Amino acid sequence: MGQLSWQRNDQVLRLEGELNSETLLPLWQQRLEAVSGVTVFDVGGLIRVDTAGLALLIHLIGEAKQQGNDVELRQISENLHTLVQLYNLPESLFPHRSA
Repeated sequence: MGQLSWQRNDQVLRLEGELNSETLLPLWQQRLEAVSGVTVFDVGGLIRVDTAGLALLIHLIGEAKQQGNDVELRQISENLHTLVQLYNLPESLFPHRSA
């Protein structure tokens, strides 16, 4: 089984490892604390994301937006980008800036 870790640095939440149905429970349980004040989700450290992980990521972004924060995703991997495209998800769910 893979591992998922996350780290807060001011307004940046960095996710690393695998974000999937087997690893997401600890982050789900701490989601409110994890996203409090977050404006940037750095997902460059994710090596695997499944549909459950994608759903959690959407939820985390939504939580941060509900707090009134402008939210940005950074370092979106090709695999995560492909998953977002496969589900035809709107840009508003995954706000990011092109490099």
